[in-house]
Amino acid sequence: MKTLQNHTLIYDNECPMCNIYSKGFTKCGMLDENGREAFTELSLKNKNLIDFKRAKNEIALVDHNKNEVVYGLDSLLLIIGNSFPVLEKIARIKPLYWFFKKLYSFVSYNRKQIIPSKKDDSDQSCIPDFNLKYRIAYITFVIFFSAYILSLFTAKLGLNLEHHFLREFIVCLGQIAWQTVFLKAYLKEKLWNYLGNMMTVSMIGTLLLIPILFISLNPTFNVIYFGIVVSIMFLEHLRRCKILKLNYLPTISWMIFRMTVLVILIWINFLRFK
Repeated sequence: MKTLQNHTLIYDNECPMCNIYSKGFTKCGMLDENGREAFTELSLKNKNLIDFKRAKNEIALVDHNKNEVVYGLDSLLLIIGNSFPVLEKIARIKPLYWFFKKLYSFVSYNRKQIIPSKKDDSDQSCIPDFNLKYRIAYITFVIFFSAYILSLFTAKLGLNLEHHFLREFIVCLGQIAWQTVFLKAYLKEKLWNYLGNMMTVSMIGTLLLIPILFISLNPTFNVIYFGIVVSIMFLEHLRRCKILKLNYLPTISWMIFRMTVLVILIWINFLRFK
């Protein structure tokens, strides 16, 4: 690896994803050993160079030779391109560059909903601005992904439920509508933050179901496994509400909706085969 000398990457030390890839750059030699600096521990020199607000949304890379700063995708491409010039040239082809830039923003603006931090209540914390477009994009992505996987999984539960994407899609939308209607007055300015975290809980559950799709097992085992997944989701929902400094109300409402849907599906299925 070719080391990018005299550059410092200003990373969000309260974000596990940022920690991992920035540490990876130094470990593999793409940045020198002191080539990264925590956002909450900025030196005075770097603090005066960077756009503090922009650096919360797009990771900053300081060039100490020119006293210049690049941000976001460009900072990552500069580091990668120093060791792999061909990869940088490919990534900078206009359609690809547009896609990667959107993908970077998609992750960056939702990173605190993907992996929340307990230390996000300080002005010095690296908290991205709220971006409605990317929050809706994240929620929409999880809805479609979860609905598709759930439509495949429910057919393996032995409850005579067929593969039905629209049914699961409506359930996912219903969860958001239910929580929004019943909790809007309680959540207030935390509504979008909560919805983003709730959808990550759904994403976690969905990912845990995927391995079962490739294994032919007894329906009883699948039901038990599904119960375990729901329990994990329940505990994760509680944990995230605690981080958001919310009480048990969102979790209770979340469980009531899920139990209601389950009862309705079982009842409809019973009427079909009565």
